[in-house]
Amino acid sequence: MNRAVILLSGGLDSATVLAIAKKERFQTFALSFDYAQRHSLELEKAKVIANKFNVEDHRIVKLDLFGGSALNDDIPVPKNRDELEIASGIPVTYVPARNTIFLANALAYAEVNRCSAIFLGVNAVDYSGYPDCRPEYISTFEKLANLATKAGTENKTKIKIHAPLIKYSKAEIIRKGLELGVDYRLTHSCYDPSSEGLSCGICDSCLLRLKGFQEAGEKDPINYVKIL
Repeated sequence: MNRAVILLSGGLDSATVLAIAKKERFQTFALSFDYAQRHSLELEKAKVIANKFNVEDHRIVKLDLFGGSALNDDIPVPKNRDELEIASGIPVTYVPARNTIFLANALAYAEVNRCSAIFLGVNAVDYSGYPDCRPEYISTFEKLANLATKAGTENKTKIKIHAPLIKYSKAEIIRKGLELGVDYRLTHSCYDPSSEGLSCGICDSCLLRLKGFQEAGEKDPINYVKIL
């Protein structure tokens, strides 16, 4: 059985990616990150999802990503933005070099566990303009991964970076996940949840999630503070 590292945030996309990897019969190793994100509730969700899918190992790595983002610094999370605003420019929720740092950790974890694949839930359709979610970024990192590792340079294990959702709309992601039995009640997407852990319903991530469920013809099973 092939072995794979799954970058598991606890969100809708990463839960779907884990389900895809399991469907493709990969032996899965999950990796999550505590980077002082204001929505650290997602880490509790990641634990539940990892257990639900019977991963071989689930690690939560604590990182200092230096701030600079509305997700891990004293910067307000944008709210009530329309689709044009969300799609225009790189928002303040971008975390500097986050996916590069996450993938570098995943690469080391993969090499130690003799994994030939890394799965992550980046998306270039319904997303907020992050530069490290683009197809050209993923293909470039894959080249780096095979230049930078002992396994890659000795041709023992070539690392493949899988981004199966990169060309999916949010609705298509949701349909795929439901087809694979993902329980979206276990996931968390909100950038700025309430103290009770309820999703705000009006940050970019909530709005994209709600739009996806609506277009998929499904009801979002999680609870919100408010929904426009």
